[in-house]
Amino acid sequence: MPASPPVHPRQALFEPGEPAAAPLPVCDHYAGVEPRMRKSLELQAELGPVFDVTLDGEDGAPVGGEVEHAQLIAELIDSPLNVHGRVGARVVPVSHPAFPGMVEAVVRRAGARLAYLMVPKVHGATDLRAAAECIDRVAAAAGVGRTIPLHALVETHGALHEAFALAAHPRIESLSFGLMDFVSAHRGAIPHTAMSAAGQFEHPLVLRAKLEVAAACHAHGKTPSHCVVTEFKHPAKLQEAATRAARELGYTRMWSIHPAQVRPIIDAFTPTAAEVDLAIEIIAKAQAAHWAPISHRDTLHDRASYRYFWQVLERARRTSYTGGPQLPAEVRRAYFEPAA
Repeated sequence: MPASPPVHPRQALFEPGEPAAAPLPVCDHYAGVEPRMRKSLELQAELGPVFDVTLDGEDGAPVGGEVEHAQLIAELIDSPLNVHGRVGARVVPVSHPAFPGMVEAVVRRAGARLAYLMVPKVHGATDLRAAAECIDRVAAAAGVGRTIPLHALVETHGALHEAFALAAHPRIESLSFGLMDFVSAHRGAIPHTAMSAAGQFEHPLVLRAKLEVAAACHAHGKTPSHCVVTEFKHPAKLQEAATRAARELGYTRMWSIHPAQVRPIIDAFTPTAAEVDLAIEIIAKAQAAHWAPISHRDTLHDRASYRYFWQVLERARRTSYTGGPQLPAEVRRAYFEPAA
């Protein structure tokens, strides 16, 4: 009898229905002023869909002009500049009087091409449900034939308290930790140094909040997104913060607020060449053994470690961009490209 074809890692290593985070790009770049929004879309077209662009209608909109700004956002999302379909929008909080109008403007014009809607300053699951219901009503009335994914910002005491409930919501793809507003919510009890690139990793209350968000996301198969580094003229500080977020706190995505931050964030979340080489060796050897336990470099491996090394390869694929690190062509063909 001919040998059976090798079982793909996704089928061999994960149970049907097992929670798995959406394969979101590791960088989420925010822009709210029209020239910067356009430049961000141009950079995404150049590098490929290795980072998301979030067009910002909260901090980017003039006070009183939120709906008009949302109309501009919708126009850009529904334009030829949106090459890869990885453009989302941040609206105002659900309690803001402009929330329904912004949702209407974005979803009615661009709902078919909108990657996600980011909802800021949720105070808990009740806010998230209200936002989802409003978005769904608008989408249904506009004839949008899809369910729009939601992202939410954990930046209030209530949201942190209900982080697991937020992550469990079926519409949520990602939770982001909002550093600046979280520190401000403590009314001076946390010093301003905790908003810096280094200080945010030192203050116990901030560190506790970051870990809670990451743990909630991983428990429910969602993507934890790390907060900003405002010192955008200091690449070494950004690189260190991004590396610590990825290596120490379990974050798999991070915000960028300046175009110069995009590539360093992607690089920090990219597995090293040594990690990729080891993963390739172990996955190939495990597949050849029909996923039975193996010994590799005097170390025993089984399905638990296979799952980890497969995820290394998936992350390497998501972070391969033009001019940056690339997953070997033979690995892409073997695991990530459909058979001819």
